[in-house]
Amino acid sequence: MKILVLNGSPKKKSDTFRLTDAFLKGLNHDNKHEITVIDVINKKISPCRGCFGCWQKLEGHCVIADDQNEILDLYGDSDIIIWSFPLYCYGMPSHLKAVLDRTIPLVKMKMVQLPDGTVRHEALADFSKIHTVVISGCGFPDWEGNFDALKLMCKNCFGNLSMVCVPETPMLNVPEAAIVADPLLNRFRKAGEEYEATLTLSAETIAELERPMISAEDYIRNVNRN
Repeated sequence: MKILVLNGSPKKKSDTFRLTDAFLKGLNHDNKHEITVIDVINKKISPCRGCFGCWQKLEGHCVIADDQNEILDLYGDSDIIIWSFPLYCYGMPSHLKAVLDRTIPLVKMKMVQLPDGTVRHEALADFSKIHTVVISGCGFPDWEGNFDALKLMCKNCFGNLSMVCVPETPMLNVPEAAIVADPLLNRFRKAGEEYEATLTLSAETIAELERPMISAEDYIRNVNRN
């Protein structure tokens, strides 16, 4: 399988990408998949202009001459796309959101209504074959409410979606927290193996991955101590 990883962290030492890396090690444990990792912060991706020039040509490319068209080519050719990023203001970091905004060349202006009444643009690429994984971490001590807006956006934007939202991720780069962080990384590796076998994650697995490493009270106390 061809796996495209869109790393949305702006930092080289990324808490969230440590989780994604563990997931990839499990997913590709037998080294038979082709993995492409793009550090989006290092790419030149301009904001979408809303010009709809892409809908005039219908070539699957954007009229803006930057690095997005490279990503669009990989996007449409991928079997699995992993969006990995820290939560910024309850959503994606702006440089990664620009990538998502500019996937509009992969659809047409024409609209279709699905059996459930949802209206979508007709696809230019074959999205039915693409499976999507979203791995997002945040610095808050709990899950409830913090990822709600992001979950709704991802549900509307992606098909064949598995989504994992992880609190307390700054602990992954604290050496003293290895006693609780290392077991989480191991769970992500095992989750990658599960995903490789089934192209989905069970509700039980997601719950295990999203479980806070320590109590909210202890987490807040440690953050405020620094």
